[in-house]
Amino acid sequence: MADRNNGNRISKDQPQDASRRNFMKYTGTALGGAVVGGLIGGVIGNSMKGKGTAETPAPTETEKPTKNFNEALMFLTQDQFQVTEAAAERIFPTDDLGPGAKALGVAFFIDHQLAGAWGINARDYMMAPFYEADAEQGYQLGFKRNELFALGLTKINEYSQTKFSKRFIELIAEEQDTVLTAFEKSDKSLKGVPAGTFFNLLRQLTIEGVYADPLYSGNRNMDGWRMRSYPGNQMSYYETIDKDEFQKIEPLSLHDHLNLG
Repeated sequence: MADRNNGNRISKDQPQDASRRNFMKYTGTALGGAVVGGLIGGVIGNSMKGKGTAETPAPTETEKPTKNFNEALMFLTQDQFQVTEAAAERIFPTDDLGPGAKALGVAFFIDHQLAGAWGINARDYMMAPFYEADAEQGYQLGFKRNELFALGLTKINEYSQTKFSKRFIELIAEEQDTVLTAFEKSDKSLKGVPAGTFFNLLRQLTIEGVYADPLYSGNRNMDGWRMRSYPGNQMSYYETIDKDEFQKIEPLSLHDHLNLG
């Protein structure tokens, strides 16, 4: 296991659920598998007046329910989400440097990636036949990415039950590391696909979720950027460009530049 800074480390709350239809209705479009968040419509309440019926007062700002549509599931089931969240946390754990994958909402980023065009290999050639590739060519995908990911999550739970008689999310950290290490080393096979292929996909998505713009879910509160002193999406560096010393700038997300009304 390497340290967090080089991204190789292996290391209850239930997420808010929302239907695919409602999520797409209120959050805009999907670009390359990453959901562009932001509420584009409001709930318009009607006050009904009638004989013997009092007018219902409009809720105050503090009384209005708040929803973060960046944290709505689009592809994963609740059980799959929990396994993803736990596995990502072992790859990028909370430590003295800052929050880990769970606190950063990485599993939501992964879910949204799998739900979009990237997850279904929309831009890849997917016609058979598929041949075993040479080592330097990597795996030639027969599964779509979201299919492979879902299969990997199922096999993680099966392996956990076989080895420890518990589900993956019930294992202690060291046991979870044992399971993930077996997959990293391709000690298991996923219907002919080396388990390491799934693990590499999981690791890739985890790191991306830590450092992606929060507009696409993940990197919650831009804390992934803050750990790297990364300024995010600044419109200009006019005031700092000529300064010799390092400038620590409060990061901005793409979301900060959108006028969502």
